Amino acid sequence: MARLFGTDGVRGLANADLSPELALSLAVAAAHTLPDSDREQPPLVVVGRDPRASGEMLEAAVVAGLASAGANVVRVGVLPTPGVAYLTAEVRADFGVMISASHNPMPDNGIKFFAAGGHKLTDEQEDAIEAALGATWTRPTGAQVGRVHDLLDGAEHYTTHLVQATGHPLAGLKVVVDCAHGAASDVAPEAFREAGAEVIAINAEPDGLNINDECGATHLGPLKAAVVEHGAHLGIAVDGDADRCLAVDASGAEVDGDQIMAILALAMRDAGALANDTLVATVMSNLGLRIAMREAGITLVETKVGDRYVLEELRAGGFSLGGEQSGHVVFTEHATTGDGVLTGLRLLARVAQTGKPLAELAAVVNRLPQVLINVRVADKAVARAPEILAAVAAAEAQLHGSGRVLLRPSGTEQLVRVMVEAASEDIAQKIAEDIAADVRAASPAV
Repeated sequence: MARLFGTDGVRGLANADLSPELALSLAVAAAHTLPDSDREQPPLVVVGRDPRASGEMLEAAVVAGLASAGANVVRVGVLPTPGVAYLTAEVRADFGVMISASHNPMPDNGIKFFAAGGHKLTDEQEDAIEAALGATWTRPTGAQVGRVHDLLDGAEHYTTHLVQATGHPLAGLKVVVDCAHGAASDVAPEAFREAGAEVIAINAEPDGLNINDECGATHLGPLKAAVVEHGAHLGIAVDGDADRCLAVDASGAEVDGDQIMAILALAMRDAGALANDTLVATVMSNLGLRIAMREAGITLVETKVGDRYVLEELRAGGFSLGGEQSGHVVFTEHATTGDGVLTGLRLLARVAQTGKPLAELAAVVNRLPQVLINVRVADKAVARAPEILAAVAAAEAQLHGSGRVLLRPSGTEQLVRVMVEAASEDIAQKIAEDIAADVRAASPAV
């Protein structure tokens, strides 16, 4: 049977793959497995959601499941995923629940859990929840049934935390903030204003149906146009649950997660706040980031793709900064998960502190052309076949250290992803197509 949990919780088409019945069952199973078994008080659980319409239905199911299992629930309403993680730690809850499908389109939704302290679950904790689904249990009655309360000032607490973590006042900067009609539509503009910036908010009117709809971190076109139109110093875009952030400079040019991480790593190193002078990133980060960090004397530690693996490495190594090319950035001093609003605030703080435009700061990373081809295969193990490994080795020898080749089986689809970086787009494209053809021939899709 396929594992229910994916790389970021349980996700699917709302009211189909992800039904209220499943949401309720997941909540009950989490209430039975995540709190310490020897605790004397009823578990306390924080529950938040993004504004997609199905979130109302799924929140009701989750809250009902938790209360029926004897857990007390604190509802925080519509808040970014990192806001729910922050409040889970702040109120010392046993765990937290976020109902969101992040950057996915509106019809999808998801349920992700945070352990005590606001940390993502381990594989073992997720497996325990799955194993508890449908298990026989004794229902509490009377005074033992859980109670439900609303935390009306949760957004204010989270916003205050963001502003305090910004690090430098943003006075004199004009910023366009694209909220993706998502969970940060209120919090993000307010946090930037309180930190001192002049703010133009766009796509900040969620109606339950328009989240991520041609806007936000997955569609930068509206942000690029607005920055140029308003003559802003830069623009910031988050996704539907605001756990990731991308930027554009004053000309409307994109600044990706690798460039953002480089800017922030240098800022933290200069402030003596970059633990062990180390940045954690995934294997998908551009070679240009690796070169920039090496030249700056900063160690780059690589992980598998997925912010959970970045988080695991940050905690294991005691590091303070890590993230992904897609814009998930984690500051362990201030957050337990990727926080798009905090990332944007810290990026603006570096611009304000240095007096340099974002384009100049981002130029520290010379991004090599990167080509990605997805190859549908019968067996994803072909990525490790001797003849494919030999083809990759030959291609890397051809690049003479000026690029790299990465083959990665997809975690969710019957695909092998072929990624090539090279000094020119043409070279990268040619090598990627040749290796993709070898993979396709070695394991043709059925």
